[in-house]
Amino acid sequence: MSFLAVLLALLVEQLKPLPRDNPVHHMLVAWVAWTGRSFDAGGARHAWIVWGIGVLAPALLTALAWVVLRQYTLLGALAMNVALLYLTLGFRQFSHFYTRIRDALADGDESRARTILTEWRHLDASALPRGELLRHVIEHALLAAHRHVFGVFFWFVVLAALGLGPLGAVLYRMAEFASRYWGYRSRALDAPANPALLQVAQRAFALIDHVPARLTAFGFAVVGNFEEAVAAWRRDAALWAHPNEGVILAAAAGAVGVQLGGVAAPGVTPDRSKTFTSGLETDRAEARGSTAGVPPQLAHLQSIVALVWRSVVLWMLLLALLTLANLVG
Repeated sequence: MSFLAVLLALLVEQLKPLPRDNPVHHMLVAWVAWTGRSFDAGGARHAWIVWGIGVLAPALLTALAWVVLRQYTLLGALAMNVALLYLTLGFRQFSHFYTRIRDALADGDESRARTILTEWRHLDASALPRGELLRHVIEHALLAAHRHVFGVFFWFVVLAALGLGPLGAVLYRMAEFASRYWGYRSRALDAPANPALLQVAQRAFALIDHVPARLTAFGFAVVGNFEEAVAAWRRDAALWAHPNEGVILAAAAGAVGVQLGGVAAPGVTPDRSKTFTSGLETDRAEARGSTAGVPPQLAHLQSIVALVWRSVVLWMLLLALLTLANLVG
């Protein structure tokens, strides 16, 4: 059922992508904001309560509803899986920004590309030179592909195999959204109302994303230049302050042969830029500050798309084989 649910969700999402400004997104924003207002009293203990109610409760209720529905109709359970995967998994939730930026750069309109990147990531990209612009677009696209596709995919498959239906997909998406929401709120207000809430949301998502991030990196290595991807993973992952992001970006850089990392321009990806104090503290990292490879070029945007799609095909084939083996066994 997992393979069929993922396949149908991806097909539906390609035919009818979920709009960026949709009622589900507004409901998520309202829900997470309400849990913060209602249960956050400023302490570390309250931060975990807010996270539990805001993230765990919807995931568990969804799983319970799926288990009950499965007792009556397998077709209904499959439809529920497809519907929730449609809401939590898919390329089209971010790819339109990537495509618009790529088209703008192909037309030579770098100003429009910077404006779209600013709209996409809510960060000032107006001063980025072309090479840095390309690098940030590639890095954001890789991380978006992981968080909107591979992370959801891995958790859904694992927990669905345990009979928990869409629990994994909802848990991953809610944890990622809560981390992003409280991070955005902190930047918008210059300081979080409760610093512990932001720390809890980021720490919890980092734990949930630990294994999926490494599986995504492994997939990039298999479908790309395996030797270079593994070497870059081992050598360059610590160039990023966030370990989960580092392994994905380093492996992808090696797989494609593109130079990623380095010091970000002011105001751009401040939580992801290379920091020598929190990254790999060696003379080699200080001197290089980025992965090996050639500087980002426009052609690399298409290479990244091909890398991601090949990885999707790889994991879908593995899931299909596991499903077939289970049926035969």
